Amino acid sequence: MSDLEQPTLRHWAMISTLGLVWGATFLFIELALEGLTPFWLATWRLVLGAALMLVIWRAMGGRYRVGPDPRARWPYVLICGVLSTVVPFTLLSWGQTHVVSSFAGVSMATIPLIVLPLAHFFVPGDQLTRRKAIGFGLGFAGTVLLIGPQALSDSGAELENWGRLACLATAACYAVSSIILRNCPPIDPIAMAALLLAVGAVLGVPLAWAVEGPPQMPPQGPLIALLLLAFIPTAAANYLRVLVVRSAGPTFMTLTNFQVPLWSLAFGALVLNEPLPGTLVSALVLILSGVAISQWRSLEAIFRKPV
Repeated sequence: MSDLEQPTLRHWAMISTLGLVWGATFLFIELALEGLTPFWLATWRLVLGAALMLVIWRAMGGRYRVGPDPRARWPYVLICGVLSTVVPFTLLSWGQTHVVSSFAGVSMATIPLIVLPLAHFFVPGDQLTRRKAIGFGLGFAGTVLLIGPQALSDSGAELENWGRLACLATAACYAVSSIILRNCPPIDPIAMAALLLAVGAVLGVPLAWAVEGPPQMPPQGPLIALLLLAFIPTAAANYLRVLVVRSAGPTFMTLTNFQVPLWSLAFGALVLNEPLPGTLVSALVLILSGVAISQWRSLEAIFRKPV
């Protein structure tokens, strides 16, 4: 029997926050890459984010297990630590050096399409329905329309096809890790967030050192972008992600990925003076319609609650 909660206003607030924060990630990665190599950028995100979360976890009592047999949780922590931190962070940082940023954005919108069939088979209570399929199809169509044909434009990079593959592999890592995270035995969410980042940091340091040599101190601008990446999209957002997946399920969590391109375009326009696409309104209608259809029951429950 499933213990998934019906999404509440609290869950909607959390995924809205995650959509905003992760939408800014591509901007900060681009800024940080001006002074950092891709592997060390991913690794420093993990090291700094893990340090912050471990301090917070310790300050709040260092509680780990919820229930018996704590050893049963470690395989989940280790696998999710690899698939949700060091591998996707490294792939995305490296991929963005070879592809246009819009392709990186649209690739994140494929996460719901990967999670949906996986959740149907591996997460009780999160089965695929016709309504969900229609809703996610509309949302994905809106995201593709939003990004437009420039997502497939040639960046001129020699390894562009490999960069595109790296971005899509990033999406697959996030999708699979969400399913595994949901099926993990009960664990304190702060502990889970801290340990996932710690696993990634431990693996990331020797990997970055082997590939790119010892780390170098970046200039001030990229350093500020790195600190923002480490503490907000990495540490804080990872904690929120754990809370959402563990309570409302991985399928609900994927709604953030329809928001990410919207925010990434907004930040690009506001900070980098990039033009907004003329299809913005149409794409927004499709995305919001898809979200509403796929999550109609939770929206209905929220608006029917007595004041």
